[in-house]
Amino acid sequence: MEGHVQARPSTQTELRRGSRFRVVVPIEVKWQDGNGKTVTESAEAKEVSGMGGLLEMKSRPVAGSQIQLTNLATNEEMPARVAAIRRAKDGGVLGVAVELLKPSETFWGVNFQLRKTSAQLAAIEDAIKAGGVDPRILRDFRDAVDYVRKTAWAVQEWQERQLKRHDPHTVVPLIISERIRRATQLNNAISADMAANDVTRETPGLRDFFKTMESLYVRVSGLFRGHSE
Repeated sequence: MEGHVQARPSTQTELRRGSRFRVVVPIEVKWQDGNGKTVTESAEAKEVSGMGGLLEMKSRPVAGSQIQLTNLATNEEMPARVAAIRRAKDGGVLGVAVELLKPSETFWGVNFQLRKTSAQLAAIEDAIKAGGVDPRILRDFRDAVDYVRKTAWAVQEWQERQLKRHDPHTVVPLIISERIRRATQLNNAISADMAANDVTRETPGLRDFFKTMESLYVRVSGLFRGHSE
């Protein structure tokens, strides 16, 4: 799955950028041109925050214009203002920077909220690293954050593939592979706990865990029966 995930910016970088995150959100933009004619243009939000975003679009309203945004995935509408036309060093247009007239944590949809939550969890991890927490607990927290981040990526991929009319079910094998990786990771951790005598017959949940492992072993071994390595 990691091969499909863009490298995550550091938490400090995200904070400096005002919690802006890269997403793909289909947007409809409406505004009035200089002749008072209503113009409607399709756009894609590429980088967003609760305060605004950067839109990629062909026709562009002038800076300072008031516009109406519609999130085509949710049909939610939001008034906004064109803050600037962003340009690259070579003069090419990077996009239209817009400011929401009313800040919103929900307008850009669940993908933005998932990205922001993942960054907040990573920030918590950074904050507790020097807090004298047992390394095993810190490792579990880090692994859980990583799992949440990858699952959030899967949700985003599913929605983006639906919007682009691609088959979203192609995400499922990636999730299953990640689940197996996570289960292997947890089993190795439990083995280490047993080697350290931290697990006994009286450990809560151990009997149910044992029954589940027996059932899973039978199913998995059946996949390899009759096949050489």
